Amino acid sequence: MKKGAIFDMDGLLFDTETVYRKGWAIIADEFGVDRKPELADACSGTSGELTVRMVHKYHPTVDAEAYIHRVVQYVHDEAAKNLPVMEGAREILRYFHEHGVSIATASSSTVAQIEANLIKSDLRDYFDAVVGGDLVANGKPAPDIFLLAAERIDVPPVDCYVFEDGYNGLRGAAAAGCAPVMIPDTMLPTDEMRTICTGVYPSLSAALDAIRQGML
Repeated sequence: MKKGAIFDMDGLLFDTETVYRKGWAIIADEFGVDRKPELADACSGTSGELTVRMVHKYHPTVDAEAYIHRVVQYVHDEAAKNLPVMEGAREILRYFHEHGVSIATASSSTVAQIEANLIKSDLRDYFDAVVGGDLVANGKPAPDIFLLAAERIDVPPVDCYVFEDGYNGLRGAAAAGCAPVMIPDTMLPTDEMRTICTGVYPSLSAALDAIRQGML
């Protein structure tokens, strides 16, 4: 078993990826542009300038930063009402904590949003470091956020699992030299993902079973 575990948040710890997808569509209505379902996939797991570029690509006439701000606000408001924890999340965090594995987040959301979600769900005490997209210059699929998370828990990247549901996050984890583990949510594993990932499991519970059996 590795000494570090780094977790994405949306669609991985919390069932919020579907809320983001709904948000991208609803905010398109607000801005008077056509809904672009593919925008959700393009922006999944990204932050900063890359997200701005994706919004410009699909909606060249809108104020991209204002659009993104409204989507984030929509998700924030929805999460405040209901924040379902994904299957196996509590169990795998508890297992790592009990076995001395250092734990961090590496989410494209802001540190403030991550902290709020972890506190609301009573998961905060499991984490040794909270790293968000607002702490790095280059968002996923760049490796920056994973390198920083590994540094914050003082574990070499090569000795860190990274649990992710999105393609951009898995690419970034692989580029950082970590061990990417895909837990698919709204995006199914592709040949590329199976190639770069250490493992692909249907849930965090299944990943935990593999760790207990010495298979991951």
